[in-house]
Amino acid sequence: MTVLLAHISDLHLDGSERATERATRTVEYLRGLSQAPDALLVSGDTADHGAHEEYAEAAGLLDLPFPVLNCPGNHDDRAAYREVLLGEPASTEPVNQVHHVAGAAVLACDSTIPGEDGGHLDAATLVWINDTLNGLPGDTPALLALHHPPVRVHHPLPDSMRLDNADDLAGLLAAHPRVAGILVGHAHTGGATTFAGRPLLLAPGVTWTLRMPWEGEPVANRDQPPGVAFHVLDEDHRLTTHFRAVV
Repeated sequence: MTVLLAHISDLHLDGSERATERATRTVEYLRGLSQAPDALLVSGDTADHGAHEEYAEAAGLLDLPFPVLNCPGNHDDRAAYREVLLGEPASTEPVNQVHHVAGAAVLACDSTIPGEDGGHLDAATLVWINDTLNGLPGDTPALLALHHPPVRVHHPLPDSMRLDNADDLAGLLAAHPRVAGILVGHAHTGGATTFAGRPLLLAPGVTWTLRMPWEGEPVANRDQPPGVAFHVLDEDHRLTTHFRAVV
């Protein structure tokens, strides 16, 4: 078993020509790969204002010949997200979904707090993660996807609004060695670290890239090209990631 998962984040579609062009460029790059990924993960902030028309644009752009997995971000609106992207009745409940991809399970988790920028995994979501992992067959490997990083990325902006109950997630993961990695967005920078003894991978931003403190100001580098992460989960349940700029 080898799984190839493409990963993008933070499209922030807002109806502007710039946002549309960058998202379209990224999607066309993925369409042109000589080997299609098993799935594409979009880890939040698909829309900039959570508007129905923004999700309608996203639905058209993300109509791809391979599965597209989504989890919401702090700019997303749960009700509109559900209606337009998922074709479900509007609801403000957390959007949690499990996807089975080429022999692995991807748990797309809702870490949003409606009306706030920071992240939190509520009790119902933590129970859902635990129950879903317990219900997977045999030695099926799993990946967790959520918007908010549970650790510092060493920039004051994303670090001020990261996941606020990382200890709860770490405690849960201690009981689930099948989790091979955690995939996040929100920070607008590709990156790699560890969390609870697992790889933690940050997707580059599509709309703009975060300038780290040692790179100077302004915070948003709007000239940097969009980025894509490619995660390869192999038969040993080892996760390897490659980052690419979409020029």
